[in-house]
Amino acid sequence: MLQHQHKLYDYHVWANDRLFAHLELLPKEAFHAEVTSVFPSVSQTFAHMYVSERLYMSVLAEVPNEDIFEKFPSWREEVRGQTVDQMQGLFASVTEQFRDLLRRMPDSDKAMTLEHPSYGRFNTNFSDILCHVVNHGTYHRGNVTAMLRQQGYAGVPTDHMFYLMELRGVLR
Repeated sequence: MLQHQHKLYDYHVWANDRLFAHLELLPKEAFHAEVTSVFPSVSQTFAHMYVSERLYMSVLAEVPNEDIFEKFPSWREEVRGQTVDQMQGLFASVTEQFRDLLRRMPDSDKAMTLEHPSYGRFNTNFSDILCHVVNHGTYHRGNVTAMLRQQGYAGVPTDHMFYLMELRGVLR
């Protein structure tokens, strides 16, 4: 099961990279333009995604909650005012850390207990959290596509099927 989740994480990274490459082709203003959506801009959506990636990577690495929550301000500061290229660099760094964590994990699915400040304790496992990371990214990449369309720009396909098609040489 965990190996399947690793493959899903590879898809997640591919989809983010594909969206970053698309954003590089658009006018620079599109990244920071104010829109009416879930987040006020594409850049702020990526900022949220980045902080969430750091959060869940820390959870999976079993960092205590109090240590994670004290890092939020510095993580938010890291993404403030970044360009598309700079943001992609931050994501690349987190991806390497995430992949290192995944390499160190055994194939067995590890049970974990999350403690959410608003919802309390929740018993789950490593692969479910990793699946959430991928699903969370998919959701927000959809937000970004909607924000780009509001600005008059096309999106780029990042669906899992397009990833599989590219892996099999059908899509280039």
